[in-house]
Amino acid sequence: MSILFINGSPNKNGNTAELARTLMDGKVYGYGQNFEDDQFTEIVGQMKAANTIVIGSPVYWHNMSGMVRNLIDRFYGPIPSGALQGRKFVFLFQGAAPESWMLEKAEYTMSRFARMYGMTYVGMATNGREAKALSGKI
Repeated sequence: MSILFINGSPNKNGNTAELARTLMDGKVYGYGQNFEDDQFTEIVGQMKAANTIVIGSPVYWHNMSGMVRNLIDRFYGPIPSGALQGRKFVFLFQGAAPESWMLEKAEYTMSRFARMYGMTYVGMATNGREAKALSGKI
């Protein structure tokens, strides 16, 4: 089984990556952190090759990071609905005391993204305890 983690934080070893390490039992490898070129097609290809897709984002300005937002926005149009059918999807969203409305909006967006592209939405984790609970489902 393969798991792809897309880190939406500019800090490749920060809290978002740490939450991913908890979810995936320490198995996090860097990919796509240095954007010398666009990489959108390459990232979509890696997503299609994975069994499970994990996207992580710090909470920036009450929402997911711009890098994650840009990635999911770019799907609309060029990537057909259902293109990631059969994959599991987890969203990691961490920050210093996010308010419940922030979490609700982020979870709504990411669960819709998962459904639109045919993935099974496993859930969202905002801390180590939640990530550990989801780790048994991926």
